[in-house]
Amino acid sequence: MGYSLRCCSASPTLSWAASSRGCIKSMGLWQAPVGSSLNTYYYYPSIVSTSSNSISTNAGSHAPGTDVRLVSLLGLRHDVLRTVLQLNGCASGCAALRLAKDLAENNRGARVLVACVELTVTAFRALDEADSFDTLIPQGLFGDGAGAVIVGADPDVHERPLFEMVSASQYVIPDTEHMLAVQLGSGGIDGTIATGLPRLAAGIVERCLLDAFGNHLAVVGGVVEWNNLFWAVHPGSSAMLDHIVGALHLAPGKLDASRTVLREYGNMLGATVIFVLDEVRRQREDPEGERAAADEDWGVMMGFGPGFTVETMLLHAAT
Repeated sequence: MGYSLRCCSASPTLSWAASSRGCIKSMGLWQAPVGSSLNTYYYYPSIVSTSSNSISTNAGSHAPGTDVRLVSLLGLRHDVLRTVLQLNGCASGCAALRLAKDLAENNRGARVLVACVELTVTAFRALDEADSFDTLIPQGLFGDGAGAVIVGADPDVHERPLFEMVSASQYVIPDTEHMLAVQLGSGGIDGTIATGLPRLAAGIVERCLLDAFGNHLAVVGGVVEWNNLFWAVHPGSSAMLDHIVGALHLAPGKLDASRTVLREYGNMLGATVIFVLDEVRRQREDPEGERAAADEDWGVMMGFGPGFTVETMLLHAAT
């Protein structure tokens, strides 16, 4: 497995670079090469790089890390600010977006590139006698993926914002450390997922939502009707989505974006929520789509990670 860790070290960097370039190109923000554009168009560029599976393995085992190599591959300025999140599990995508929100709001003119990439090869290994059934779940559930978004405040006329991140919260459920765990060992990345995790998440989801809304409850009428929102929930599993639907009494189809991503790509840990946000965007822009009503201006993004940690964010559609 030591050889696998070494041979995979370049793959996350290339995936990061490809997804980042694709994000930049799709936004139509730059006409010049990426490096020169970031130097001129952005006043205070920063990078938030998140990874919770193979990238965190490579970043933790190699110095300089993948974030430094990404700067060279994208031709970014050498004074770009970098932050790496490691082993945050399925919550890492939401955590990186929350951090990017804080950076953008507190640094005038900042544009933050959030790049998430997951490769599962370093988590694949043979079982031994000490392993339980829970050890099999991560090996069968997770897939590979990479995604990137750009976060900023005070958009100018050349930018086309999709969603406003209004407020965010993070909640750790006490005495649940054993329910979801990720470790880096001599055999690579290892993790355990308890079978009771969907029920645990369903029992706390409404409290986390109300914490995230906070003082913003007034802007959505004071009393939240969950079915009046659009939803970008990390699809940890189909059981997780089913339990959330039941706990919040959501109408059929409310989590269609999450289910579509899970069905077509699987659970890609931190990168998954970016895929879900893109699917929400696609459904909202589909003129023939019936699942995203035009009056659903407010929405929710959620992710779940080790701890057991729940990341929640209140969103507002910019378009």
